[in-house]
Amino acid sequence: MADTSSQSDLPEVAILLAAYNGMQWMEEQVASILAQKAVSVSLFISVDHSDDGSESWCQQLAESDARVTLLPVGQRFGSATQNFFRLLREVNFSSFEYVGFADQDDIWSDQKLSRGVSVLEAGGYAAYSSNVEAFWPNGKRELIKKSQPQCELDYLFEAAGPGCTYLMKRELVLSIQSCLLSHPDQVSRLGFHDWFCYAFARGNGYRWYIDDESFMRYRQHASNVVGVNKGLKPFVVRAKHVWAGSGMGETELLLGLIGSECNDNDLFTVPTSRWAFFKLALTAQRYRRRLRDRVFFACFCLLKSITGSDIR
Repeated sequence: MADTSSQSDLPEVAILLAAYNGMQWMEEQVASILAQKAVSVSLFISVDHSDDGSESWCQQLAESDARVTLLPVGQRFGSATQNFFRLLREVNFSSFEYVGFADQDDIWSDQKLSRGVSVLEAGGYAAYSSNVEAFWPNGKRELIKKSQPQCELDYLFEAAGPGCTYLMKRELVLSIQSCLLSHPDQVSRLGFHDWFCYAFARGNGYRWYIDDESFMRYRQHASNVVGVNKGLKPFVVRAKHVWAGSGMGETELLLGLIGSECNDNDLFTVPTSRWAFFKLALTAQRYRRRLRDRVFFACFCLLKSITGSDIR
């Protein structure tokens, strides 16, 4: 029997792409987004003020392809996170069933979105993310696993994986949009849009699925904002960041935003004493998914409980 389905029968998906000086890779990424199978894709692009032709290329694309919308250009956001928040605030999601993020430099399998949609519908989840296959200019490839079993409060200290793997149902995205619009000052201080969305979802009782499979190639290069964070040098950078209190500060900021929306205002108390850090160390399994990260988290909290340095 012939396939009688039409484009209008396909799930409507809005993809949000935050760009900045991305012409070296963006054309290949956008082509892979628009080539998605079994879904109807609309691509919304916000370009942080660039000097490599990204703005004009995106404008020409939007003029030639009705599936692409370019938000007004010329603004400076200063980070991919704030650029993504701009997209979340300004795009009208009323006609879309699903919303996802895209970086400017990856390559998607043509089944990436259809896989996410099928998982969300089959399991009654509100959001989906997945493992990724990292790749480097020298040809190296590596599966980056983010699908360790979720734990009670992991979302207060880590994201669900790279935001470019996220696919969320409209109800969740509209709740996130409302929060962003209601708390502009706090949102302007957030450093990670993907962590915030995961924390908001889990803190408000939305179910989230992290897939063992990978349906995208996650490009690694010198300009990556985060990347895969593997090796000694990235570990040392992260350790210094956490020891200085930035990690707990971000958690405290997330708690303020989540607590304003959800019913449980006693999710977690940011430690302010040696004893509180010691108790936190003993319950590290509540806060990180991966064993290695739990050990690091416990050691960090123990050191804080011993030294008492810069507790606040």
